[in-house]
Amino acid sequence: MSVINSPRDAGRYIAENSKDVKINDVGVKKVAEIMAECVKSGTYSIKSWKKHELNPSIMDEAALNWIFVADTLNFSFWSADEEQKYVVKYKGKEHTGYWSLCAAMNRALDEKIPLTDPKYFASITKDQLAHVLRSDSSTEIPMFEERLEVLREAGTVMMEKYGGKFVNVIKKCENSAQSLLKIVTDDFPSYRDVTEFCGKTVAIYKRVQILIADIWACFEGQGFGEFRDIDTITMFADYRIPQALLFFGVLEYSPELMEYLKKDSMMKSGDRYEVEIRGCSIWATELVNEETRRNLGAQLRGGDEPDGNNRSVGQNHTGSGDLLVNSILIDHYLWDYRRERADEMTDIPFHKIRCIYY
Repeated sequence: MSVINSPRDAGRYIAENSKDVKINDVGVKKVAEIMAECVKSGTYSIKSWKKHELNPSIMDEAALNWIFVADTLNFSFWSADEEQKYVVKYKGKEHTGYWSLCAAMNRALDEKIPLTDPKYFASITKDQLAHVLRSDSSTEIPMFEERLEVLREAGTVMMEKYGGKFVNVIKKCENSAQSLLKIVTDDFPSYRDVTEFCGKTVAIYKRVQILIADIWACFEGQGFGEFRDIDTITMFADYRIPQALLFFGVLEYSPELMEYLKKDSMMKSGDRYEVEIRGCSIWATELVNEETRRNLGAQLRGGDEPDGNNRSVGQNHTGSGDLLVNSILIDHYLWDYRRERADEMTDIPFHKIRCIYY
């Protein structure tokens, strides 16, 4: 079976063969117009990541280690019952979803627990992790046993292959996002987010791509975050971005798929519906990115328009323009928008799945 290792190429292939998920040009153009305005106004930029209060604010090795642990554990936060959520209180504020993990990590570090040290998390006990991830509500974090397993696994690999330092992984990639993607998926099994679709093995790679994007954003494209090919990273195919894309009319689901989702049916990794939703989300966001670049034109760093087939444009962000846009920033916008407008999307179903990939 042939393999499509590029999430962008996989997204395109899935979209071209999708039966129940469709991409609408009108929706693509709508989001592209919004995104162009966000970029021009500075609402979304490479600096936006550090504006989130729970993210690291200092560009140092400690931040790098924090990001690796966060993204190793970054999966499955949705609540079966919206009235019964996993909640973590930190510095007087309650956090849910992904931010509950970030809050729990920061709480642990404040308690002097060396959570981001591979020597510690390679052999972290069940009780130790349960303390770190303890809930401030009656609902515990989903998939606790799986989080324990992947964290230990990652720590063991780090100790055995990289001298217990994630910075050594970064150095090995030599400023290439694609090289880092391959290193992480080769050496850390929990990041191997691949499946089969229409006779091919397709790579979705949500968590490894968000790992790379978080490093890039935290370090503002410099130092540990300098990747000459960062624009080859796609959006991060989860269960929430598709909900936002559906809200904006970028995606359209068949009546059969909508009926399935409204029944709150649980999917499994590799189900056709699931792969179509994730793959079409990737390709739709690529199309939004290309259209946004066209809208920005000469104002864009690099100054050229994409050709629709590759991502050669502005990959080093060196050109006469001042503005920067890529699929990472579009993902950030859509993810934040969905959280801020959650009440407006209660009637828009999202696909439900419990897995370690997102």
